[in-house]
Amino acid sequence: MSLQASGESKTIALRDTEGSPQAVSVERPLVPHVPAAEAVVILDFGSQFTRLIARRVREARVYCEILPHNAPFEAVLALNPRGFILSGGPASVYDLGAPQLPEYILESGRPILGICYGMQLLARRLGGEVQYADRREYGQAYAELVATSPLFRDLPNPLSVWMSHGDHIALPPPGFSVIAQSANTPVAAMSGYYSSAGAKKVPVLGLQFHPEVNNTDQGEEILQRFLYDICGCQGDWTPEHFITTTIQEIQDKVGKEGRALCALSGGVDSAVAATLVNQAIGKRLTCVFVNNGLLRQGEAESVLETFRDRLGLNLIYIDARERFLQKLENVIDPEEKRKLIGNEFIWLFEQEARKLGKVKWLVQGTLYPDVIESATPETSSASRIKTHHNVGGLPPDMELKLIEPLRYLFKDEVRQVGAELGLSPEIVWRQPFPGPGLAVRVIGAVSEERLVVLRAADAIVREEISNAQLEGEAAVWQYFAVLTPLQSVGVMGDGRTYSNVVAVRAVSSKDGMTADWSRLPYETLSRISNRIVNEVPGVNRVVYDITSKPPATIEWE
Repeated sequence: MSLQASGESKTIALRDTEGSPQAVSVERPLVPHVPAAEAVVILDFGSQFTRLIARRVREARVYCEILPHNAPFEAVLALNPRGFILSGGPASVYDLGAPQLPEYILESGRPILGICYGMQLLARRLGGEVQYADRREYGQAYAELVATSPLFRDLPNPLSVWMSHGDHIALPPPGFSVIAQSANTPVAAMSGYYSSAGAKKVPVLGLQFHPEVNNTDQGEEILQRFLYDICGCQGDWTPEHFITTTIQEIQDKVGKEGRALCALSGGVDSAVAATLVNQAIGKRLTCVFVNNGLLRQGEAESVLETFRDRLGLNLIYIDARERFLQKLENVIDPEEKRKLIGNEFIWLFEQEARKLGKVKWLVQGTLYPDVIESATPETSSASRIKTHHNVGGLPPDMELKLIEPLRYLFKDEVRQVGAELGLSPEIVWRQPFPGPGLAVRVIGAVSEERLVVLRAADAIVREEISNAQLEGEAAVWQYFAVLTPLQSVGVMGDGRTYSNVVAVRAVSSKDGMTADWSRLPYETLSRISNRIVNEVPGVNRVVYDITSKPPATIEWE
């Protein structure tokens, strides 16, 4: 099976080497591939917690994907799911235009678990009664288990759970049992069966509370009961299985003579992607490292030394600093920055592919959070948080076809795959760095003068946190400096200054989907601030960002 199992061909205008249009047929993915023997589909109805459901399912070693609630049945069927999870959502089932339950879900013959809004949709469709609650329920609550259910096997009673709803189910559907209640919710969980004409009965379960959030005790166990005891999953989603399957898929897609370029940034994502494709097609892969002038201090030299000199990859270095800075001149909007940078990267890769000849494929280290936050057609129920340069920032007329072996992995899963591939801890645990680089850490217009200031400040932040040995998933996952557009009054050498404000950002996270600000020691913060204002010309104030994700994002732009 190919990396993108299904697609449609469209003829669109593309650039040739002189910039004139030419007609070329390109494949646009409609549905993703299936990299595991078993899968679960999560239908998204707009909940802020949908991504957390996916995280919990993956942590149970079961492959899953988030699809919009209105995804065509063909896209869902392509994953051959063992079961369905219906997410929560902000709507009321009675609202005009509210998302509705796709009929094929019930007719599929697969077990279904509805969460919050998902349960209310099931209840209404099957003949139950959903009402506006006189007393809404937000936050911690206790669910009393009032009937036996595989979902709650061997769990304590009552359960401390997290509620977030204004409607509730007043009466369950005919034939359904109430299996949990809370003080304000007569149906905190329900269980029953559905069967269409001539089909076997399939389990249908619902939870008014959110098992995917950390505030629900034993929430992970509840989801695992659904996956293993009800859907019959075995838990085959492992790094070893992913590597074996993905290498075979790449070989099938590229063919015996196909050649590919890999956009290598030096980060763990592109390094793992390059290693997978290198194992699949060997010397037919050429890695391209572009110095876009938006890199951190010493980064270009470090990437070349690691990947070309030490690991021996076939690596081409392109110095495009002047080109990128010209394109970004006077550009302030961060979305425009990302799209400009994405377009320029593709233009350079296409130029390099023409030089090499007969190169059809471009390898990218795109991750699942990139896809989700960019609100692609695959995730149309989600709000666009920001357009990642390697997803929504790609030009619609690009000539190269994509290979994105990590497109449906979270960051921690990529690290596991990298370790299994034998990459060094230095590469596997390299802190994330955005594809647009320092362009999204210089708030406002980007110039070489402002980049010089930011590079110097950022180098101090990284050096001091490294010296304090605070790095790692459990401590500080990502840390950097941001050059704000603000200037403030200061006093230096008995004189007045009016200079730049630098913000320091450090967070802890596992996958980048959620993050908390790191409680750096005061001594470390003091050294960072003291060094920046003394060693970086043009800065007289340093502030520390203490906002989690959500409501903020990790990057400022």
